[in-house]
Amino acid sequence: MQQRAPAHRDSQQRIEQLEAHLRAENPTLLEAVQGFRQLDQVAQSMGLLREDESFAHQVPWWPMVSLLGTFSSGKSSFVNWYLGRALQRTGNQAVDDKFTVICHAAGEEPKTLPGTALDADPRFPFFRIGDEIDKVAPGEGAHADRFLLLKTCPSDKLKGKILIDSPGFDADAQRNATLRLTDHLVQLSDLVLVFFDARHPEPGAMRDTLEHLVAAVRRRPDAEKFLYILNQMDATAREDNPEEVFAAWQRALAEKGLTAGRFYAIYNPDRAIPIDDAEQRQRYEEKRDADMAEILDRIEQVEVGRAYRIVDALEGTAERIRDEALPKLEDALGRWRRLVWTLDLVMLVVLAVAVGTLGLDAGFDGLVAEWRGFPDSDLGLGPVGIEVAKGAVVFGVLWFLHSRIRLLAAGLVRGRLQVEPEDGQIRLRVADAFLRSTKRSTLRTRPVGWSAAAERTLQSVRGGTTALIQKLNDAFARPSGGNENR
Repeated sequence: MQQRAPAHRDSQQRIEQLEAHLRAENPTLLEAVQGFRQLDQVAQSMGLLREDESFAHQVPWWPMVSLLGTFSSGKSSFVNWYLGRALQRTGNQAVDDKFTVICHAAGEEPKTLPGTALDADPRFPFFRIGDEIDKVAPGEGAHADRFLLLKTCPSDKLKGKILIDSPGFDADAQRNATLRLTDHLVQLSDLVLVFFDARHPEPGAMRDTLEHLVAAVRRRPDAEKFLYILNQMDATAREDNPEEVFAAWQRALAEKGLTAGRFYAIYNPDRAIPIDDAEQRQRYEEKRDADMAEILDRIEQVEVGRAYRIVDALEGTAERIRDEALPKLEDALGRWRRLVWTLDLVMLVVLAVAVGTLGLDAGFDGLVAEWRGFPDSDLGLGPVGIEVAKGAVVFGVLWFLHSRIRLLAAGLVRGRLQVEPEDGQIRLRVADAFLRSTKRSTLRTRPVGWSAAAERTLQSVRGGTTALIQKLNDAFARPSGGNENR
């Protein structure tokens, strides 16, 4: 317990930092943090959560917009145009080989910080990302600077959100680690902008990335967060039919399995290729402005969407404890008890047969007689004492074998429990909770930590999410159409 105390204090400090951040950015979500604290207590008592963990740490609290694409697709140019600053390097060659996390900070000039600033800060989505890197690039997890970069910018457009500009996948030498981080980003992001170069619109250049995106989109219910952008469309102005370029690009993506999401065609007005034909220029600008307006609107809405997803995660975690983890635990404990009792019965039968056929009982009596034969030994065992000694030996043997059986049965049952969470789900350590409950008597049917009070806590948290949704609605929408006080 003393070893876990520092980690527990670190977890609490991180929650306090989160509360301080929300108090300034979104006070409504402070209630969500309290809800996660309540769920932590229930889950930790059941063993579904370690004492140095919190469900609040598994939820991304900062709205995130990720930009993916090849090195020539104009991601960095888009970032610079959006922020109104030359923050990112641009060019036709690979200029950035790291994931650049861009967030707001007061001050006159942008600042660049090393990747360790992200790996060690729980407020960012790359906190302890070294563990993820090590899974695909052993030994590289300790060198976050090779993969990550933090930039701060005083632009007001960054308030309440962060942008992540990814490296060009076709230019990255450490592809496995890069794709692993891409998966991590896709999982956490509220909006994913996938850029293609209109000069080379074929999706073959993004084969690995597209395969990951296809798998992610097919599994997820929030495929609408993916926006596919054919950038630098001004380069197609000399085509006989530029609309066909866009249509062919969409068909190529559909052949790869990308049929969900929104598709856009844009170009940077500050770096556009001159279009001589006035009618064609107008058509291009109208298409660009309409698509750009929708993209920018989606970026501005990520704060709203993230707030609702956090409340959904709170309610979903309470439901998963009651409707998923609890039934799994009860079922596993039931199978464990039946297996223990069955093996105990088999053990007793085997021992009874051994005693009857191998003369173990007589052998014990002979051993006692030999002890009595020692001249200097007087055990003082009368008939009753001998029976008590025999009973103690038998009980010790039975208890040892029963303990081994309990462990064996627990291992067999635990192997069938799902340990890893599904995509987008908060981790529930069902296997650990099961093992904690097997430390008790087989006559106990309830999992450790589950009680009427725990059930009331879950109901209270679930009920509180309804009030939270109403507060968010008051902040972001007015169903009545009036100007009533919130």
